[in-house]
Amino acid sequence: ELLVKHGFLTSRRPTTSQWQDINFGWELAREMGRLDIGQTVVVNDSAVIAVEAIEGTDRCIRRAGELCRRGGFTVVKVAKPQQDMRFDVPTVGLETIKTMHEAGGKVLAIEAGMTIIIDPEEVAKLADRFGIAIVAVNAKELELHAAA
Repeated sequence: ELLVKHGFLTSRRPTTSQWQDINFGWELAREMGRLDIGQTVVVNDSAVIAVEAIEGTDRCIRRAGELCRRGGFTVVKVAKPQQDMRFDVPTVGLETIKTMHEAGGKVLAIEAGMTIIIDPEEVAKLADRFGIAIVAVNAKELELHAAA
């Protein structure tokens, strides 16, 4: 099973405000996916910093770093609602974490059961070293988190 399971992948956990950004970004990313724009949105303090289109996730993250120089932003990556899981499956790996670190990202929220992590143990180790939280969530968990 290549698809990431639900839960925390790193020792660092999102803060309360970062969970708010995850919730905010999740809704935006799902809508972007529905419109077939992209899979990733970058947010900070409930403001959209960058949106992925054809350029891909890493360039979206780099652009967020250019626009949000103080860093600390949250990257949310989800599958498109109509995603054909045989093609273009949401994927993250070491390069994603390196790019986040260079750009100043602090949280990566991915969709559980719909995202592939290439070399998950190494990704988690690198994220821990850089102080980046990685969490695999689903819509139900986010609803519960928002209600808490």
